[in-house]
Amino acid sequence: MTMLDADTLVADAQESTGLSDFGDDTLPARVALVVDRLNSAELDDTGSRAAARTIDGLLTSRLSFVADRGRLPLAAEQITAPLFATGEPRSGTTLLHALLAEDEGSRALRFWEVMYPSPPPGPADVDDPRRTQADADWREILDRIPPWIVSHPYNDLLGAGLPECERTWAFDFRATNPSAWWRVPMTIQNFPQDHHAQYALHRMMLQHIQHSRTQKRWVLKGFHGRRLRALFDSYPDARIVWVHRDPVQVLASQIVAFGQINESLAGRLDWTQYAEDTIEGSRTNFHAYLTDPYVDDPRIHHVRYRDFVSDPVATIGGFYDFAGLSLTADAEKAMRAYLDTNRSDRYGKFTYSTDVLPVPVQQLHDEFAAYRERFGIDIETRH
Repeated sequence: MTMLDADTLVADAQESTGLSDFGDDTLPARVALVVDRLNSAELDDTGSRAAARTIDGLLTSRLSFVADRGRLPLAAEQITAPLFATGEPRSGTTLLHALLAEDEGSRALRFWEVMYPSPPPGPADVDDPRRTQADADWREILDRIPPWIVSHPYNDLLGAGLPECERTWAFDFRATNPSAWWRVPMTIQNFPQDHHAQYALHRMMLQHIQHSRTQKRWVLKGFHGRRLRALFDSYPDARIVWVHRDPVQVLASQIVAFGQINESLAGRLDWTQYAEDTIEGSRTNFHAYLTDPYVDDPRIHHVRYRDFVSDPVATIGGFYDFAGLSLTADAEKAMRAYLDTNRSDRYGKFTYSTDVLPVPVQQLHDEFAAYRERFGIDIETRH
C-alpha cells in the first residue's frame, strides 16, 4: 500500500501551478485530515494513486481559482436575490431545480463550470474543451456507479447537468462529493464543517461563473436546511422553496439510492450498518427542523411533496408569487415541455422498499408525527 503524504501533495500542487495561495491558511490541515482517513482505509496502490490524482486536481483547481480572483474584478460581481430549492435528499428537489432552470430569465450552475471553474467560463464557446472533459468525466462516473442513472436520471446531461450547491466547495476538503471523488474506492464522508466559510466559497463560485455574462437570477439547489443562518447571512435577499416529504419514505429511498452509490465506489458495503447510520443522521435533521427558529423565516416558502408532484409547475408558480416574481408564459411552457420529455423512469424505474429500514415503520411514523403535523404531511402510501 502506498501511503499518501499531505504536505507532499500540497507542495506538488503549488510547484506544478507556480501558485501558492489557497485563499485559506487552514486548508492544508483539512487536506491532512482527509489524507489520514484515506491512509486508514488501506487503499491498494491503484486506489492510492487515484486518491493522489484527485487531491492534486482539487488543489490545483483551487489555486487557479484564487489566482483568478487576484487578477480579475470577480469580487465586484453582484449576486442579487438568488432562489434556492431545498429539502431532504429524495424529496423531489432535483426536479424542482431542473424546472426552475428552464426559465430563460434564470441561470443555474452547470457541472462543467464547477468542475473546471478556472479561468472564469464567461460566455464560453460550445467547443470549450472543459465541456468535453466534464462529459467524459461523467461517462466515467456513470460507468463506476451504474445505478445512479436510474435513481438520478438527470445525470444524463453529463457535464451540462445541474450540480448541488455543495459541489461548489468540493475543493474545500470538507466533504467527499461523489462527482469529485469517484475514482477513489471509498465511501462518501463528511468532515468538520464551517458553514459560513462554505457559503463564502459558494458566493465566490457564483461570481466566478457570472463574470462577463449578462446578469440573471440565480436558481440553486442544495441541502441547506441545517445551514439556514449561514445561508441568510451570506444571501440576505435569498428566497427558499423547501419541499417536505414523509420522513419514512425519504429515509428508505436514501438508504437504497446512496447505498448503491457508496457500494459502487467502495466495492463493498455493510448494508445493515449503512442503514443504521443513514437513519441516525437523517432523523437528526427532521427533529432539528422543529426547533430551529430559522425554519420559520419569512423568506422560506414551504411546500408539500404531494402538492409538488401533483402539479410541479403550479407549485413553482406559487413560489414565484411568494418571491414577488412573475412566471411568464414562455417559462411555464418550457417547464411543461421539460416534464413531457424527461420521464423520471427513462432509464428504468428506481425501486425501494421500507423493508430496508432498521427500525419498525410504525415506530418511525410515531417518531415523526410532530414533523408531519408541522408541515401538513400525510403518511405516504406507495403502490
